[in-house]
Amino acid sequence: MGSAAARWSELQSGRGIPAEILASTPRSPWGHDPADFAPPDVPADTPSRTAGLALLEPAGTVLDVGCGGGDAAFALVGPMTAATGVDSQQDMLDVFEAAADVRGLPSRTVVGRWPDVAGEAGTADVVVSHHVLHNVVDLVPFVTALTDAAERGVVVEMLAEHPMAWLDPLWLRLHDLRRPEPATVDDAVAVLREAGVVPDVVRWERERRPPHDPAWVTRRLCLPPEREAEVADLLATLPPRTRTAATLTWRP
Repeated sequence: MGSAAARWSELQSGRGIPAEILASTPRSPWGHDPADFAPPDVPADTPSRTAGLALLEPAGTVLDVGCGGGDAAFALVGPMTAATGVDSQQDMLDVFEAAADVRGLPSRTVVGRWPDVAGEAGTADVVVSHHVLHNVVDLVPFVTALTDAAERGVVVEMLAEHPMAWLDPLWLRLHDLRRPEPATVDDAVAVLREAGVVPDVVRWERERRPPHDPAWVTRRLCLPPEREAEVADLLATLPPRTRTAATLTWRP
């Protein structure tokens, strides 16, 4: 493992929740509500969408890795002729399939973790993977499998730093847990370059999104529901979350 990949792995491993905190939590802090991941009827006009459309022209297939409800894939409606979604949650894939049906697009889904299911997912003209890299500890096999699955190119979108880093002050305040520095886009690019991939990088500002409610944050922080009011008060003291994102694009 190269030095950049080792740094990424160390930073990502450090974002885990200590076993003693997990053992005492009254409910799982993991998981997402599929209803929050339904793709919009009108996709946001972002650099990631622009990059994907350019790779797809005049037409082609899309593989969406860590697809959720398919926001990344269905932003490419038009030149996209068929979509494949990969996700570890079957309920997310149900949302993906429903979105494809509404849009009249052929689709298939594969449940499992990437790159374990890369062989089952197969290849596509364009591979997209949005807001997934910060969930990955061993990055080189993950991005290598993305590249191997792409006939024309790969489009990755990610935040400038780990998406949960904004909660670090609350982990310190409520659990006396000092989090390590978050992995960043620059760290990801360093791993890619070490693996022989030189991506085009476009940094941009996402639209401001509604903040997570205190109930969601309380669960994420492994706290019982009766502490929601305390968490709500502390959330009001935090600075705004970063909106800086990056689009990484490369060809196989």
